Amino acid sequence: MKYKAGFIAFLGLPNAGKSTLTNCLIREKVSIVTNKPQTTRRRITGIYTTKEFQAVLVDTPGYIDNTSGLNHFLQQELEDVLKSADAILVTLNLDAKSLDPLEKILDLAKSTNKPFAALITKSDLGMGHRVHTLVAKLENMNIPYAEISSTAQPDETREEVSKLLLQMLPESPAPLYPEDIFTTENVRDICAEIIREKCFQMLFEEIPYQLAVQIRAFEEGETLTKIYADIVVDKDNQKKIVVGHGASTLKKIGMQSREQIEKLVGTKVYLELHVKSKKKWMKDPMMMKELGYVLSANV
Repeated sequence: MKYKAGFIAFLGLPNAGKSTLTNCLIREKVSIVTNKPQTTRRRITGIYTTKEFQAVLVDTPGYIDNTSGLNHFLQQELEDVLKSADAILVTLNLDAKSLDPLEKILDLAKSTNKPFAALITKSDLGMGHRVHTLVAKLENMNIPYAEISSTAQPDETREEVSKLLLQMLPESPAPLYPEDIFTTENVRDICAEIIREKCFQMLFEEIPYQLAVQIRAFEEGETLTKIYADIVVDKDNQKKIVVGHGASTLKKIGMQSREQIEKLVGTKVYLELHVKSKKKWMKDPMMMKELGYVLSANV
């Protein structure tokens, strides 16, 4: 069998399990995961390498119809990734509010005229009737598919997804990246995403969607890494919520972030967080660019 390699774009609704699947396949955490939709804001690349293939997995923001402010960037980011990918993995989450948006996702994948396969995610939820309906539709459309649960059955998930990847990936004389790396993300950006993940997990529903993280300084040492970061919110009154009574919330965000970052960098970490307000940053192109929400040149 000839070796295969290429770029695979994930396509699905917000909170469909794309980031969890990325982490499951490469056995490392490169995409942040929370139970809130739209956690992923920009493409994150994970590199899944086996003896038979190398799949450069591009985790994307979830598909939404709203295209104002930050959502406009999210949709541009998704469309750009789809345009550049060699093939597409569609994630169909069983806990979607209805089947209509899932069918819309399938139609979008079909419209790209690229090879694609479907993954029925969160199969451990036991929604048999919905599974039956989706399977019937996929078989009627002649779309390859698999039922997976990245959390409950990680080994089975890797096996099933690998079969689909082998069908879709183009032939390649060699891997696209060195076989011992699992992401093209730099450590500084991953640290910013970890801090944002902890903010999502700690704060009220309305705050995370108006929040960003900016690393101001990143100093690597042999035994200590120093990180200075700003948590940016949209309104002045949100600063008190992020900080919490007696700075309790901010301390928890810092502690949990530091613990995870230490596992990533392999040293002790000094993490200093500040909360700043930049009004209407999500609607200001210059501020969005400053905070890293600008389209990459390519996948």
